[in-house]
Amino acid sequence: MSTLDRLQRILAADYQIPQTRSAPSAALEDLGVDSLGVMELLFKVEDEFHIHVPTIQTSLLTIQDVVDFIDQLVKTQNAEFGSGNRPN
Repeated sequence: MSTLDRLQRILAADYQIPQTRSAPSAALEDLGVDSLGVMELLFKVEDEFHIHVPTIQTSLLTIQDVVDFIDQLVKTQNAEFGSGNRPN
């Protein structure tokens, strides 16, 4: 399952956003996900992807921005911590 598929599953389950509306180019704000909603989404992403999302300022405006952000964190954290030693 791709990062996009997993993110779309979270959006459907927790935000009632159907997959048909959560295309990569869809703006989070247009889907009703404001800045607080993005923070909540990132907590769910941590659980789903077993990663640590650092508290940094980043601009996540679209679904694709979130997918790219997740992919980068997964890649970086797998390289740093190996597959079984990720931070909690």
